[in-house]
Amino acid sequence: QVIVQFQPSATPDEWGTTQDGQARPRVVKRGIDDDHDEIPDGEMSQIDHLVFMVHGIGPVCDLRFRSIVECVDDFRTVSLKLLQTHFKKCLEERKVSRVEFLPVHWHSSLHGDATGVDRNIKKITLPSIGRLRHFTNETLLDILFYNSPTYCQTIVDKVGMEMNRLYALFMSRNPDFKGGVSVAGHSLGSLILFDILSNQKDLASSVNSGPFSGANGSVKDVAVHDKQMTEDTSSLGSSIATSGDDLGEPEVDEDVPTLQKTLEMLSLSEYASTFEKERIDMESLLMCTVDDLKEMGIPLGPRKKIANFVKDRAAKQEQKKAVAEKKAVLAATLQTQEDTQKPKEAVSSVSPSESGQMHSKRKLPVGASVSSVNIDYEYFEIGTGQVSVVYNALDFEPDIFFALGSPIGVFLTVRGVEKIDENYRLPTCKGFFNIYHPLDPVAYRLEPMIIEDMDLKPVLIPHHKGRKRLHLELKDSLSRMGSDLKQGFISSLKSAWQTLNEFARAHTSSTQLQAELEKVANQIKEEEEKQVVEAEKITESPDPPKDEDVSVKVGMLNGGRRIDYVLQEKPIESFNEYLFALQSHLCYW
Repeated sequence: QVIVQFQPSATPDEWGTTQDGQARPRVVKRGIDDDHDEIPDGEMSQIDHLVFMVHGIGPVCDLRFRSIVECVDDFRTVSLKLLQTHFKKCLEERKVSRVEFLPVHWHSSLHGDATGVDRNIKKITLPSIGRLRHFTNETLLDILFYNSPTYCQTIVDKVGMEMNRLYALFMSRNPDFKGGVSVAGHSLGSLILFDILSNQKDLASSVNSGPFSGANGSVKDVAVHDKQMTEDTSSLGSSIATSGDDLGEPEVDEDVPTLQKTLEMLSLSEYASTFEKERIDMESLLMCTVDDLKEMGIPLGPRKKIANFVKDRAAKQEQKKAVAEKKAVLAATLQTQEDTQKPKEAVSSVSPSESGQMHSKRKLPVGASVSSVNIDYEYFEIGTGQVSVVYNALDFEPDIFFALGSPIGVFLTVRGVEKIDENYRLPTCKGFFNIYHPLDPVAYRLEPMIIEDMDLKPVLIPHHKGRKRLHLELKDSLSRMGSDLKQGFISSLKSAWQTLNEFARAHTSSTQLQAELEKVANQIKEEEEKQVVEAEKITESPDPPKDEDVSVKVGMLNGGRRIDYVLQEKPIESFNEYLFALQSHLCYW
């Protein structure tokens, strides 16, 4: 009935250290005991909402070295507990059900044998402080990889395709699912999701009634937009057609000079007879190698000039070939958009409820992609400064985007973005919440980039047990008490000085003394006004938001609602901010 299994531990840990001896024995039991009541019932079959969670830098997510799969499983457990404690009545009445969390893992596609970059980095890594360098190579270098055009494309492709794969797998196992889909990203994962969502195409806008709201906030009429889209598609199709049926073949440039003009441009006209003797035209010249020119008797200097010219022409042809391929991809996307506009009249005759149901079931074309080079960022004053990456279209439209401990704000600033237009919104995502810990060194705010002239404090997220933490309430009470003491001291000083001033006026007639007293009185009055202003600032609680702050409209990035939300730190974390800084960045898991 009981099996004890002993296994030697030969696998190294996260730091590359192999433990000696034997591991803890594993005990396997057959059958079950009599306490059947302790067996959990399992998760509910009905799912109300689906959330994809993208991790940040490194292979682990928290200080316990847990993977993204373990952390997301913990999310699932906590959400089920909150259903029992906060929504028990609705749960019993079958009004709500559970939320499904699915992990999106991209780190393995970049490291290991996937790209071979780890082997190259290992060759140049110094042998000293091995564990620290291993941690740097495995974790911190992901930030540099995301800013590299080559590896940024790898990361973006992996995250997009993995979410599409998981979504298709989930829908195949839950065909009756009619709930919403959201995405959440931690640290660098939130930046990856932001870039992907920023480069999606809003295909639903063509079937909506009313004005067309573009991704950059500009409003256009539907008919005008349809006409412009058709013209763009036709003109783009004609330009691609004229470039040849096969995009893989080099394009024939209309501005290619003749051989004689080329030699004149290179100051090599004296060698025209040599090329004529060998019957070499412009097309043959572009295929000549250095050895061919040497065999023809061309000296070293002219050979270098001709070789450099041929190299430049080849580079230009490769560039035009790449542009033609991107045009073909964009033409496919525009053709898909045009196909979705054809059933527009039929959709307009459907009832609103049926129309909403059709919209929720609509899937974007699989495999369609859009390049960041073709995006018109009118909502930014300078431009994004992001590397040129092709973004795959998602098969779903997220309802909410949750950014946890996100550096999106600082990355946009480094890319050259000074201000986000108030009309800008994510093309296919309606909501955006920037959630962070107050001590998180990686997290940055976004609202100051949208509304510059308003000093809005972040919205304090309530504790799951209600109210604020005790140390935060104590801090507010002490602030109010200090303000009251200052007000009382100022009032006492003012009354004492008035009494002294009246006594001096009654017993002296010196004009010089009277002027000095008035000067001191004015100084006390100015100090009093200054203290009153400071007291009013202190009286305002720094953590709980005011009602008018919550109701302030902060652009369209979150549908006009607030964007920045701050967690409440633990009482022990308030004693030393630097000691808990690293832990605060990993507290979201």
